[in-house]
Amino acid sequence: MGALASLLDLPTSEQESRGLTFTPREIAQQPETWRKTALFFEAQQDRFRTFLEQTGVTGPLEKRPIVMLIGAGTSDFIGESLALLLRQRWGCEASAVASTDLLPSMSEYVIPGRRYLWISFSRSGDSPEGVNVLEQALEIYPEISHLVITCNPNSRMAALAANHIHVCIAVLDDAVNDRSLAMTSSFTNMVVLGQCLAHAWSFAEYKPILDGLIDAANKFLSDSAELAQKMAARRTQRICMIGSGSLGAVAKEASLKVLEMSGGQVKTMPQTSLGLRHGPMAALDRDTDLICFLSSERARFRYEADLLREIKAKNITATCIVVGLKSAEREIAPLCDTYHAIDGSFSDTYRPPVDVIFGQLLGLYYSIAFGLRPDAPSPAGVINRVVSDFTIYR
Repeated sequence: MGALASLLDLPTSEQESRGLTFTPREIAQQPETWRKTALFFEAQQDRFRTFLEQTGVTGPLEKRPIVMLIGAGTSDFIGESLALLLRQRWGCEASAVASTDLLPSMSEYVIPGRRYLWISFSRSGDSPEGVNVLEQALEIYPEISHLVITCNPNSRMAALAANHIHVCIAVLDDAVNDRSLAMTSSFTNMVVLGQCLAHAWSFAEYKPILDGLIDAANKFLSDSAELAQKMAARRTQRICMIGSGSLGAVAKEASLKVLEMSGGQVKTMPQTSLGLRHGPMAALDRDTDLICFLSSERARFRYEADLLREIKAKNITATCIVVGLKSAEREIAPLCDTYHAIDGSFSDTYRPPVDVIFGQLLGLYYSIAFGLRPDAPSPAGVINRVVSDFTIYR
């Protein structure tokens, strides 16, 4: 993997001293762990189908549940990555609702008499918001169905889910329970499990899509590491990332990875391509890098191409990098400084696990460039792997 391999091959003692024990490996392992996650789903497919059928997902259209995808921070962006796919495949109203919004305002999100399926994502299963949202919902709204997806079998959320008739739990392989501060392989594997669930009754259709994602990601890892290392070496301290549809979640997650892993030294701003013009474009200047996760859906693609053309004409960024499918390279390359191509042909709804790798690697190399420890890049302890407990109000 070129630049990434050089980190993976460092002596163990040097990895430990530089805080590189976990993060490079957790990023690099992702494509192969996706295959294991798909095998996990396939082995338990009947259990998931039965549960989803009981929630009404396959019932008459007008009686299907409202699906709320719940998480905090990166786990919220998992929900945003999946909402459109689940809406399309299940024919349900589906939207991401951050547990940080839900916890203080739960009654405002629940319509009495409506049917709900809440899908909660949490790497640790111990996030204060996630635990308390689930706890309160089970107590106050016992009729709501819950699917809890975590990477920690010993978590408080897993314990809460046990023995509840309306709760199903999915615990991913311990290898993707990231030990580093930043979520990387846990993020993409929970997204892949969500894609599997979207295809709970059409899994044979999803298998070749996943195979293509794995093939594309293996090459993208190597290319992304080289580009991320070069970008981080310039130490530009302002980055705007744009994306639309499911790739809007990628822009948010990639922005968070760079912000977290640079210890806040790189200020990031995620936006949609159309939203950027409505004020946020004022933040662009010759000290700001722009990264666009280019849509492969024709209408969104045209809007993004027009935006890139406008930004190039105005000459208002330090550099412009476009991440997109290889098929669009010839058309878009003249509008940016670097076109970072993904091999393959995928709908936007399936791309988040691949595209986000570039943001993860950019965060890793920025952390190194600023002399931080990527496994724990917050030397003053401002942020932690799991958010500390705080006072919960009811």
